[in-house]
Amino acid sequence: MGKRDKQKKNPAVRAVPTPVDEHEHVRNPGTPLELEWVRDVRVNRSAVERRTASFPGRRSIKKDWQAAWLLRAIALTDLTTLAGDDTPGRVRRLCAKARNPVQAHVLEALGMADAGLTTGAVCVYHEMIPVALEALEGSNIPVAAVSAGFPAGLSPLPQRIKEIEASVAAGATEIDIVINRAHLFTGNWQAMYDEVRAFREACGDAHLKSIIATGDLAILRNVAKASLVCMMAGSDFIKTSTGKESVNATLPVSLVMIRMIRAYGERTGQRVGFKAAGGIKTAKQSLSYLALMKDELGRAYLDPELFRLGASSLLGDIERQLEHYVTGRYSADYRHPMT
Repeated sequence: MGKRDKQKKNPAVRAVPTPVDEHEHVRNPGTPLELEWVRDVRVNRSAVERRTASFPGRRSIKKDWQAAWLLRAIALTDLTTLAGDDTPGRVRRLCAKARNPVQAHVLEALGMADAGLTTGAVCVYHEMIPVALEALEGSNIPVAAVSAGFPAGLSPLPQRIKEIEASVAAGATEIDIVINRAHLFTGNWQAMYDEVRAFREACGDAHLKSIIATGDLAILRNVAKASLVCMMAGSDFIKTSTGKESVNATLPVSLVMIRMIRAYGERTGQRVGFKAAGGIKTAKQSLSYLALMKDELGRAYLDPELFRLGASSLLGDIERQLEHYVTGRYSADYRHPMT
């Protein structure tokens, strides 16, 4: 029996794209702002860094299971283009890749040819929403739009709210907003809460992802507090970064945010999603984030309704690793273009 035939019979690889939780995900309605809880938040930085520094080595995933987890990472990816030189053609190519993220011969060898594997979403600027919707028609892949003065979050509040409303009206079903970091640095938690709550209302039925821009927040306690306030205000997801900061997603800030999601869930009974974005470029990095999520929140969180990886170049490396798994050889990067 050849290697490909053995792989087709591998249940670990074949079962990847199906949802991991049978219960319908209920959106986070938010809670009143609990300032005492926010002020009491503490983070043991040395413990966080100790856990995450050893994590990739302790959670090494090999062979069949690695292929399965990489397929899951594809289903969790928000394929993103947020460049100043974006064009309709680039967005159409990105959407084509979202619909068919892995070459057909690789999926066939993995027993996944008929699984309907796609990325979790496509994320674009408002201007490109109509192009993305047209390119993704019939695929059920969500279109996410960045909004609310992205990436600085410093435009007038009425303007930021209108941006969200315009993107929802244009057809975006997910809205990625960025918080005004000045509220955090001045300790004005009520203002942060009120703004995110207004964004939540402007989203209507669209899901709200709140970017806290961890690279700008200096200390992990700020990351934890901002995460908590955004969840209280009704965010469906909390997201690490815009991708424009000098430092974007890291395992330490992700661990802090995930622990706050767990604390919020234990206290309110609500499940909030997590999105790691910016700087995740290799398949190996994506596996660390999946393993961290599973360890901290359980297998139910390895689902697009609750976990996303925001990336632009990650998919190319994942596809390359999957082809190596199938053929035993590494292909050239240019064989896996993104846009």
